[in-house]
Amino acid sequence: MATRVGGLLNGRLCRLQEPLLSGTAALCLLVLCTLPLLFLAGELLGQDGGLAQFDATLGQAHAWMLLLDTVCLALAITALALALGVPLAVLLAKTDLVGRHWVMWIYGFQFFLPPFLVVLGWFQLLGQQGLLGSESTSQVLFSSTGVVLTLGLLFSPVVVALTVLGLRGINPSMEEAARLVAGPGRVILRILLPLAWPAMVFATLVVFTLSISEVGVPMFLRVKTYPAAVFSRLGGVGYSPGEAFALVLPLLLLALVLLLLERRFIGGASFASLGLRSAHDRLYHLGRFRIPLSIGVWTLCGVTLLPLAALASKAGKGGFSALAGWLGGSVGNSVLVALVSATVITALGIVVGTGLAHGKQGSRLLDGAAMLAFITPASVLGVGLVATWNRPVTHLLYGTWAILVLGLVARYAIVGVRTVAAVASRSSPSYEQAAAVLGAGYLRRLIRITIPMHSRGIGVACLLALVFCLRDLDTVVIFYPPGRETLPVRIFTLEANGPQEVVAALATLHVALTALLLALGGSLLWYRRRA
Repeated sequence: MATRVGGLLNGRLCRLQEPLLSGTAALCLLVLCTLPLLFLAGELLGQDGGLAQFDATLGQAHAWMLLLDTVCLALAITALALALGVPLAVLLAKTDLVGRHWVMWIYGFQFFLPPFLVVLGWFQLLGQQGLLGSESTSQVLFSSTGVVLTLGLLFSPVVVALTVLGLRGINPSMEEAARLVAGPGRVILRILLPLAWPAMVFATLVVFTLSISEVGVPMFLRVKTYPAAVFSRLGGVGYSPGEAFALVLPLLLLALVLLLLERRFIGGASFASLGLRSAHDRLYHLGRFRIPLSIGVWTLCGVTLLPLAALASKAGKGGFSALAGWLGGSVGNSVLVALVSATVITALGIVVGTGLAHGKQGSRLLDGAAMLAFITPASVLGVGLVATWNRPVTHLLYGTWAILVLGLVARYAIVGVRTVAAVASRSSPSYEQAAAVLGAGYLRRLIRITIPMHSRGIGVACLLALVFCLRDLDTVVIFYPPGRETLPVRIFTLEANGPQEVVAALATLHVALTALLLALGGSLLWYRRRA
């Protein structure tokens, strides 16, 4: 009798595991990703004199002109990233370009750094007193053209990576059939690129989102943008939280429009197309164009390394020798917050991402909530986090590094969800179904089947989340607690008044830290693949 009762209890517990874990993950995502936006909406509607504040702030033509200029700037950055990224992705994915695998790593490294840090390097290179600088190069750099050129180059690896994955995910039989009746150029333009459109559209959305959220680069290059205006109302000399709340409303509406477009034109197609991959690639031979094209691509890779070399040169012996006195706790804060945030993001990604890949009920809603938090401009999300957590009852949380974790998880949860979903979509759920029939509970299936089967993909999700959190400036700069600044925030705040050699040394340290983490993560993933 006791055995029978124990079996019934065990069976009930097994049945409750999935709803409990899935419900917990869903609650975390909804609270972290949507609650700040809901509280922000409440503040916008409920603040004293709200209508008068809206009228005074948004009733002026210059505010809307600034927003229009910012959108046009983001569109120009996105266009340049596509113009650079798509042809390069075709060369790397489908041709015998010399050293194409190394190009992916070297060219993509710039994206894993804070954009503000890379632009500091361009300043040390092309500024009026830079290594290669002159008055004309400085004028170009400190302009809208400079913002477009630097950020377009910096964000183009997103287009390269996602387009390469999309091209490699095409069914080989379709490409083989096209090769029989058409030449390489026509196959690429008429067959492969149209089939890879979900990945390319998703890349376009990501680049546009990052471009319109960027605060540090336009502020440093003295180009006025709408998100910078929001930041100045919260962290600058023109402190005015009422104006900041009013200014975020158009950005919030823009985020909702972007989410609707993503749901309408991309949706699950993005991770579905990225999740498939051919076991082998049949490459097109470039023939006599191989060496010239390879030289051109490797020259472009070298260009991306120039600002990093300029930072190290500017730091010199004096900057590095004085580094210890200026670091504070920024390195420890960055690593701790990034590690904890990446762990939470990966855990949420495992539960929600596998459910999304297998079409579980409610998973698309959670994916939409995470996507909304990502495509919402960082300044809007930051203001929403202030409105949510800067209260007497949550003051102990708001005043610690935990608020940084909450903000980063909210911002980058989609990285874990979409990456795990892309990996899980490659396998059939029949393994888990068979284990469930044999009586294995959800937690056991997750630990013994799902995670081991997709361990490399989950490792990639964790590494991407770690680097995204480590490079973040635009989100946390609005609400970081005193004494808890991360290394990017430390560099950003010291740039105006700190010694240039020390600032350059801090930036070089961040480059080295990022390279070390990528090398360690890449080595572990490579070892796992060989094993």
